[in-house]
Amino acid sequence: MKRTLGAILTILVVACRMQEDPPASKSSSAPSSTAPSASQAKGIRFVQAPADDVAATVRRELAVAKSESRELIVYVGATWCEPCQRFHAAAARGELDDALPNLTFLELDFDRDGERLAAAGYFSQFIPLFAIPGPDGRASGRQFDGSIKGPGAVADIAPKLKQLLRR
Repeated sequence: MKRTLGAILTILVVACRMQEDPPASKSSSAPSSTAPSASQAKGIRFVQAPADDVAATVRRELAVAKSESRELIVYVGATWCEPCQRFHAAAARGELDDALPNLTFLELDFDRDGERLAAAGYFSQFIPLFAIPGPDGRASGRQFDGSIKGPGAVADIAPKLKQLLRR
């Protein structure tokens, strides 16, 4: 019995030593003393809009963005929209962070949120829709919509976003 218990303990100790801690990744949620705080983080950030009044949500997110020295754009996409998928993937990979630093997208879904968007004045003929909100949370009229399909979608969207952000 003692031999069996000793053998099991030896195997467990050896097995534990064989497993190394995985290296820390960029997406680790553990705080780092050298990592910037959320309000100082550069690059694109997506915020999912809750299922309530769009204008009120936009006003809240405008206040958050302002407090973090970020700009807010209302972004309307759809799960089936190919340019939306390509844009999201490029943003997730950080490919647009240098060109569009300090940018927050308040994300809504055209199919799910269409009526609420219309009530707040966010209309478009095509998606994706990128719109600068007014201080009241309603659409300001400064926007662009649509993009090309295929691998050139991100290259089509990025300069239009930069132009939209120019005052």
